[in-house]
Amino acid sequence: MNDAGDRRRVQRAALRVGAVVGIGSAVVLTGGVAILVTVLLAGGRPHHAHDHGGPGGAHGGDGDRFVIDVDHVLPWVIGLGIVGVLLLAIVAWFGARRAVRPLEGALRLQRTFVADASHELRTPLTALSSRVQLLQRRIARGEDPGSTLAALREDVTVMDDVLTDMLLAAEAGQSSGTAIVSDAVSAAVRTVTPLADDAGVALGVRSAAGQAAATGDVRARIPTTTLTRLCVALLDNAVQHAPRGSEVEISTSAEGDRIAVRVIDAGLGIAAQDVDRVFERFARGPEAGRRRGFGLGLALVREAATAAGGSITVERTSPSGTTFLLTLPRG
Repeated sequence: MNDAGDRRRVQRAALRVGAVVGIGSAVVLTGGVAILVTVLLAGGRPHHAHDHGGPGGAHGGDGDRFVIDVDHVLPWVIGLGIVGVLLLAIVAWFGARRAVRPLEGALRLQRTFVADASHELRTPLTALSSRVQLLQRRIARGEDPGSTLAALREDVTVMDDVLTDMLLAAEAGQSSGTAIVSDAVSAAVRTVTPLADDAGVALGVRSAAGQAAATGDVRARIPTTTLTRLCVALLDNAVQHAPRGSEVEISTSAEGDRIAVRVIDAGLGIAAQDVDRVFERFARGPEAGRRRGFGLGLALVREAATAAGGSITVERTSPSGTTFLLTLPRG
């Protein structure tokens, strides 16, 4: 949110708080005065006084007077004062809560963005570190570092794109655009490959039978960087759960007006009670201590997929592996 938008939100919040406090105070004061007048009228009595020597003597007296018993009214005045102060304190408390609500929301968004950005940049940073180590080994062996340097530049570009995508999503909810599915999948595989190599896991890319040409240029209604992020998160999650020497496969298919992306691993599967919980923020399994991350990856995938009109589910899980199904609308 830009500065002008923030100022408008704060000004609107201040106006609402001022209106609440003003109206609440007016109601309390009006009610207190009305009660006090009622008590005065109920507790008073008329008193007839005659003073024939005064100026009004020609009329038989100086008129009627209304006498109020102070001993009777004073407790009411004190009680109404105490109640009024308490009610005004409640109005002020309510107004203060409304005043800090925008600040509370801003702090929550800030914490969420910091946590999400930290998680989303963790995988590219880890891949970047692996590339640097590979570059050092190639230079030490006297090999040509050109291809590794090109991969490093691509990793830096990925990090920049991820951060830009998250900033746009935080400001506008969901950036617009379409992605060529095969390009996004290829970019995700390139990003995760160093991590898979370190884990001893192979990465495979498949297209549904007979649909290789059909899905080659098909588009999904989601920005390219966002789709790449989702595929990176799913592949990274699968690599972390896959046993060494196994393969993680990512496949794409066009199914009517939807695009389906499946990521399949050969891990130990997900317990039945955890199938839905894995998509919650900070959800981590009992074996999480040996893995990277803080339980945000799948939650971020669900949030981004839902914002784009898609979904993410556990299509299949068993002790022999798990299949995650990401569906998105066609572009």
